[in-house]
Order: sequence, then C-alpha cells, then structure tokens
Amino acid sequence: MSSPAMRVVKTVREQVSKEEWETRVNLAAAYRLVQHFDMTDLTANHISARVPGTTDQFLINPYGMLYDEITASSLIRIDLDGKILFNATEYPVNEAGFVIHSAIHSARHDVECIAHTHTPAGMAVSAMKCGLLPLAQTFMRFADVAYHDFEGVATAGRLDERERLVQDLGNKESMVLRNHGLLTCGPTIGAAITLLIRMERACETQIMTLSCNTEYQLPPADVIAAARRDLANPNLGRPKIGDIAWPALLRRMDRLDPSYKH
Repeated sequence: MSSPAMRVVKTVREQVSKEEWETRVNLAAAYRLVQHFDMTDLTANHISARVPGTTDQFLINPYGMLYDEITASSLIRIDLDGKILFNATEYPVNEAGFVIHSAIHSARHDVECIAHTHTPAGMAVSAMKCGLLPLAQTFMRFADVAYHDFEGVATAGRLDERERLVQDLGNKESMVLRNHGLLTCGPTIGAAITLLIRMERACETQIMTLSCNTEYQLPPADVIAAARRDLANPNLGRPKIGDIAWPALLRRMDRLDPSYKH
C-alpha cells in the first residue's frame, strides 16, 4: 500500500512577489531597528509600507507582537478599508494603526513608509506649546514640522479624523501628534526610519536643553529656513542622508540578529 501524500505548505516568501518580499524584509528590519534604538511602547505603535505595485494595500505589524519578534513573514497585508488580505499569524491589526496609516497611504501616493512612535521624549515635546525647536543644525529640517491636535484614541468608529490628519500633514515628511507622539513618512522605508531616529534625537536634545534652566539661543529665522532647505533638498548633488545610512543600519541588524529576514 502506498503511503499517503504529504501536505506541502508554502512559505510566505513563496506566496508573495519578489518585490513584496523585499519590502517585507526591509520593513521587518525597520521594526527591529526601532527596538534597537529604544523607541518602542510594548506592542503599541506601528510602521507601515505600501505593497509594491499597488495604491490601496500596505503591510503593517501584527497587534500583539513585540518589535523584536517581528519578521518578514509575520507582517500583515491589508487594504485601505481595513480588510486583511494576507496574514500568516494569529494576531489582528491594531485599530489605531489602520486609521492613521490608511489615511496617509490613501492621500499621499508619494509616501511608501509611515512610522509612528510613543517615546518619552516624543510625548514630552508633543505636550509643549512651543513645539519642536530647531536647536541644532541636524534638526533644522524640523523647523517646518506639521502638527495635529489630539482628538482622542484613533478608532474605526471615528474615521472622520483621518481627513483632518491628512490636512494637517499636508506634503510634509514629519508631524508632531499633540499630546500623543511622533510621525514620519518617506518615499522609502530607509528615509522614513532615519528621519524618525533624527526626530527622536531632536526631541531628546530639546528636553536636555530646556532642563538646563538657562536661556537658549535659536539662529535667525532666515538662517534656519536656508538650513532647512539645504537639509531637505534632494538636488544638491549629494546622496540623501537616509540613502547613505539605511544600508549601514541593515548591516548592523545583520550583525545583531538576522532573524528578521525569515
């Protein structure tokens, strides 16, 4: 008697396109890096990336996994209506994550990745009336940061906030969610994450500066504006900071724990 046929189970990598798998690997690395830089809030918060070749689908983390547990295979593919299209885990999608990320992915087709955090430094600055100050050269690009007032916890029952969120963000790459946290977005995963790291450092620097109980100095407004243009301008004949740093950050993750690629 012949033996029963074995059931062949395809891996996630075998079930998605080559382009989607590459995005999954980079997005999983982004989660691990945010953990590495100590910018997590247990299982809360979210980083998303648009599925290549689509305008209405994106990848996001399973709600219930810590950032250092996330792999390329565990990321969930959903559409702009919140419908789960592919999920190899037993976890759902964070409702607030769907609300925030679907709003921006729907309105900003130039954006491939969106990152949102609740760090102590980010939340502290989000509660300051002065907002994020351009205290040092690296942070001058945040002189034109967007702001969105707190309206309560983002839920699927209050989707009308998405319109105001998008309106407040406009065409900018970073936003302070008042009394909430930070948000960055970019044309690549590397751009959004390296910007997030710098925005977090800007908040930490501001808290240190204000805690010194001494008068601080800001450069003249025209100098700040010129520095912001230079830091954000992709046409100055030099690579963008994110393009330089991202491969190096991936090498760091490969040294620390390459399991994110699974």
